[in-house]
Amino acid sequence: MTNSPEATTPDSPRSEPLPAQPGSAAAHADLPVPPTDAASLDVLDSGTYSSIREPRAEGRLPLGDGTWHQLARQYVWVQLISTGALAVLVLAAMLLLTLVWHQWWAWIPGGIFLVILIWTIVITPRQARAYGYQLRRDDLVFRRGILWQRVVAVPYGRMQLVDITHGPLDRGFGIAQLKLVTAAASTGVVIPGLKQEAAERLRDTLVDVAETRRTGL
Repeated sequence: MTNSPEATTPDSPRSEPLPAQPGSAAAHADLPVPPTDAASLDVLDSGTYSSIREPRAEGRLPLGDGTWHQLARQYVWVQLISTGALAVLVLAAMLLLTLVWHQWWAWIPGGIFLVILIWTIVITPRQARAYGYQLRRDDLVFRRGILWQRVVAVPYGRMQLVDITHGPLDRGFGIAQLKLVTAAASTGVVIPGLKQEAAERLRDTLVDVAETRRTGL
């Protein structure tokens, strides 16, 4: 015996799909997502580190699922050169104060500042590998830090401005930083050390996706 579909009478109600609510997953199912094609991934991952450096101690924030993109390797050289130049200036000022004007007290604040700069130079390569960002369907997740870790999720629909900036040293090494501005200042994100092409591709992608999230198209 086979099962036959029930006959519907004119008075029997027909079940129809309900319209998707604005905040539901079904409403976002047809919205465009950040590109994951090979060409875009090659641009974002060209010349970057291969894996995120995590703290050795327990209690570190989990990486979760998804593809993490990292900073360009040139970012480390820019930071080392700028911090090293500042350390040289501090040392020159200390020598000038002590040898010319005999102000030996300058070695106390200057020495402390110099130790901080040297420590910054030492940890810069490890710190740079702790940066990462991930493009998910509805938001961009950014993480950084070894001792003080920070993970921020920025919804695409909340982005108000995507800005690219770079200084003279950045331009010399072909990198830039991408700044995401939202209505809440606490959720703003600055991604440093991106290749110029990767920063432009990421900016265009975020602008397109953010616009569709705001309009609901």
